[in-house]
Amino acid sequence: NLRRTIYLTIMSSASYEECAHKMMKLKIKAGQGKHVIDMIIECCCQARSYLRFYGMLGDRFCKISHEYRLAFEAAFREQYELCHRLDTNKLRNCSRFFAHLLYADGLPWSVLEVIRLNEEDTTSSSRIFVKILFQELSEFFGLPKLNERLKDAYLTPHFAGVFPKENPRDTRFAINFFTSIGLGGLTDELREHLKNAPKLIMAQKRAVESSDSDSSSNSDSDSDSSSSSSSSSSSSSSSSSSS
Repeated sequence: NLRRTIYLTIMSSASYEECAHKMMKLKIKAGQGKHVIDMIIECCCQARSYLRFYGMLGDRFCKISHEYRLAFEAAFREQYELCHRLDTNKLRNCSRFFAHLLYADGLPWSVLEVIRLNEEDTTSSSRIFVKILFQELSEFFGLPKLNERLKDAYLTPHFAGVFPKENPRDTRFAINFFTSIGLGGLTDELREHLKNAPKLIMAQKRAVESSDSDSSSNSDSDSDSSSSSSSSSSSSSSSSSSS
């Protein structure tokens, strides 16, 4: 049984390097990579407390091949969506594990697009997951560097759900959430956006009204032109008849 063999290999290894070396010797076939990823995550979650061993092992496999990296990306989405099934300890270990992979660039930060931080799309479990994830990232990077990463022009489209701007209610929710977990410094742009939101709404409203007004004026102008043309045509017709 492959899963059992992987489990025993993980449990009997003294270091993540030794573990990765042993597992590579198992000659895992194409398509079986998911079993490796699932067992690493499962063993990590089962531990009494988070062990960096698992984060470093996961990072090693992310960088061994593209197949493993894609499997970890899929696992992140799956674990986030099903985190309500995990108890608090497993949830904490799982979140810290993925924070390690993000910090080490084992996982692309685009995986965060699965998170939609608002009242409707989160549960108490998913909020704990996000809380631990970002607190751990803040520990790794420090708040200034984490802020810098989150404002990367290439990556920001993937963080639209984490830092929502479309709905003021969702924006307030995200601001309150990050402030409550001690990471209010990540919400400076959201606060500025919320502050300027009424002005933006009024500007958009004026632009729409102006556009409607222009359309109406053009329509009236076309109508007048058509009437004038019609009158002129009638007049010419009358003159011809008289002649």
